[in-house]
Formats: sequence, C-alpha cells, structure tokens
Amino acid sequence: MSTIAASASIHAMAVVEDGAVIGENVKIGPFCHVGPKVVLGDNVELLAHAVVAGKTTIGKGCRIFPMAVVGGDPQSVHHGGEETVLTVGDNCTFREGVTVNTGTADFGGQTIVGSNNLFLANSHIAHDCRVGNNVIMSNNVMLAGHVTIEDRVILGGGCAVHQFTRVGRQAFVGGLSAVSYDVIPYGMLNGNPGLLSGLNVVGMTRAGVDRATIHTVRRAYKAIFEGDGSIRDNASAIRDEYADCEQVVQILDFIAAESDRALSSPTRGQKG
Repeated sequence: MSTIAASASIHAMAVVEDGAVIGENVKIGPFCHVGPKVVLGDNVELLAHAVVAGKTTIGKGCRIFPMAVVGGDPQSVHHGGEETVLTVGDNCTFREGVTVNTGTADFGGQTIVGSNNLFLANSHIAHDCRVGNNVIMSNNVMLAGHVTIEDRVILGGGCAVHQFTRVGRQAFVGGLSAVSYDVIPYGMLNGNPGLLSGLNVVGMTRAGVDRATIHTVRRAYKAIFEGDGSIRDNASAIRDEYADCEQVVQILDFIAAESDRALSSPTRGQKG
C-alpha cells in the first residue's frame, strides 16, 4: 500500500503504484509513472510524462521534467534482473529526456547522485556511477558505468566519459570531448582524444579561490606535468613543498589514489 502525504497533488491521469512513498507537497503531473519501490521526498515535482522506476529514492525539492526516466534498469549485458538501487540527493533538476540507471549487483548494486545538481536534456548517468554535489551536465552528456564525478564539475554538451573514469573536483570538460582517462581536480580537458589543457581558473575564481592560491596551483601543475619524471613521481616529489595548499593537496591525493584508468595529461592519447 502506498504512503501518500495529504498535501501531495497527483494528477488523475498519473500512475502511482502501490508501495510508493510520496512526501509532503509533492506534485505529480499527468501521464507520470511512479513505481512501487520509489520514495519521493518533500516538494518533489514530476512534470508530465516523467517516469521514476526501480528501487529509487529522490531527495527533497527535486524536479523531473517530461520524458525523463530516473531509476531504470542498468544497461548492462550482465544485469540479470536483480533488485538494485538509485539514490538521489536534494534539489536536483533532471531536464527533458534524462536517463539515470540503478546499479549492478556485481558492483554493490547502487548508483548515487548527490545534491544541487543540474542535468540538462538527454544526458545519461549509467549504472554504478557516483555523482557529487553542484554538478552540471550539459545536453547529451554521457556517463558510462562506474564513472565518478566529484563536486562542482561542469561537463560540456555532448561529451562522453569512459567507464571507470574519475573526474576530479571542479574540473571542466569542454563540449564534445572524449574523456578516456582520469581528469585531475581543477583540470580543464578538451578535444577528442581529450587532452588536459590547464586549470579551470574561471571556475576556481568563481568559487572564491584567491589569485595567489591560483598561481600556487599553476606552479604545482607545471611541476607535475612538465617535470622530468612520470606524473606520479613528479606529484610525489612536490608533496612536502605544497602541503599548505588545500587545492594542490587535493590534486596530489587524486593522482596517488588507485584507479582503473590512467591520468589525462597534455599529451596522453595525442596522435603523433
């Protein structure tokens, strides 16, 4: 039996299956479909023809636009129909045609999306992804399975992110880019193949990072990617020198972390 708050507004031509949990002041428009294991938090709005399926929890204040399908089964040949999960934080917007899949059983069975995110038309979040907070995915962005997108990342229109790839905090990926390798925090990547082209200085400035700190991060960036050793050796060598700079430490920790993918650089993947 569904649990529906008295203040919820559900159009007569919407379908809310038995078992769904509908919070206070939720609005569900015509021709929407809400599955039996869905939880909609307070003040969620589903516009006409939106679908929320699977074992999916949608946080407070989210808006889901027409033809979006949130909580669909993973698009994986290994998926055998197991019950898996999608969890979405608060105040996210899913524009027209967005698709977000639940996880797969072999990898913990969970896709996680944070809060205050904007997913523009026809963007896609595949199974087992981890998306942070304050992320913007522009139109037609495609995340393959197991991708990690950290906080404040901006992904330009039509870019594609390879499975198991990480995109670090406040990185910027240009439109139509192919993201085949991990992108460092505060990095800027463009092209196909995607090449690291410096730092997201505009984003750092907008986030309140002062000019002196930006110059410090730039020096560290040059030491990492223009030094004589490997990227990881260079990063390790400068750790003590930059221990007092939070942004550089985030980059160094990202580089040092285990990953299934190599690191993007100004040259990796470039045809020579």
